[in-house]
Amino acid sequence: MTPIMLRQLWSLIENTQADLILQQDDSSLVNWLLAKLREVRSLEGEESQAISHYLQTKTSLIRDLAAQR
Repeated sequence: MTPIMLRQLWSLIENTQADLILQQDDSSLVNWLLAKLREVRSLEGEESQAISHYLQTKTSLIRDLAAQR
């Protein structure tokens, strides 16, 4: 995962409404964020898997940040 990709991903997370993040279960949230990132940039198969795994490990952090907004 490149630094640019990480910036795009976290920008997407920051710009997503907190309620949308908090209402979804972990799997749905990861899939939704991955789909939104695909709208911004094309992803190779390995990139998708890496981002999916990264998001799965960060769901608690993502929810904590959303809850603070």
